[in-house]
Amino acid sequence: MKKFFSDFKEFALKGNIMDMAVGVVIGGAFGKIVTSLVNDIITPLISLLTGSTTLAGLKHIFKPEVFHFEDGEKIIDQAEIALTYGNFIQTIIDFLIIALSIFIVLRLIMNAKTKLESLKKQEEEAEEEEEETELSVLKDIKALLDKDADADEAAEEEAPAEE
Repeated sequence: MKKFFSDFKEFALKGNIMDMAVGVVIGGAFGKIVTSLVNDIITPLISLLTGSTTLAGLKHIFKPEVFHFEDGEKIIDQAEIALTYGNFIQTIIDFLIIALSIFIVLRLIMNAKTKLESLKKQEEEAEEEEEETELSVLKDIKALLDKDADADEAAEEEAPAEE
């Protein structure tokens, strides 16, 4: 049992698990923001079009509720049978907003990564070009030195012959 808890502690304290936990907390908070956006901003705009005060109120009633009052209390004899599509529409809107937000963030990250890789590649190419330039200059200097050395040797060979 001690080994089990030791393994669990190692698993739970790994960096990826902690990152995931932070992501879940932030995701929950983001979900609340999106729900508020839908409920408080988008739904009222849709309500102007549909005439309903909320999306949750949108439904198609197949069989209305049957009830009666007894001692001032409402007694339901048969529950309403309805297709409540308003909640479904609201959930779809929530999903689309979250999906769009995640897509935008991921796209920004991928674009930044691509630009960073491109800059690194350009820097590497510039360094290689600089190294090639330095190498060619050094080769030119060596060739000139070799040429001068050959000329000096030829001059030395000719000089003793003149004596």
